Amino acid sequence: MTTMESFLESIRDESAPPAGLSPELKALWLTKAGRWDEAHDIAQETPSAMGSWIHGLLHAIEGDFGNAGYWFRRAGRSEIKKAEIDAEWIRITTANLPGGHD
Repeated sequence: MTTMESFLESIRDESAPPAGLSPELKALWLTKAGRWDEAHDIAQETPSAMGSWIHGLLHAIEGDFGNAGYWFRRAGRSEIKKAEIDAEWIRITTANLPGGHD
């Protein structure tokens, strides 16, 4: 079972996302690993509220809060500020881990 601790450890210790991750977790893994373009490609191809939520986070990381707001609204989420990016990544990742919730 993947926990937040093991997920974060895999980002520190591995050069590629672990096999078997959902597209959402793979995008979040790539996001935390600083591989924005790859994460963005996955988010764009994930036509769900979760994909939109991740997409919004990515644009917030990029500093494009106008675009981020559009994606957060599509996901049914509140917009975030720069200082909230790390907490939002944790919130989204927790929601995608086994047994997760938001």
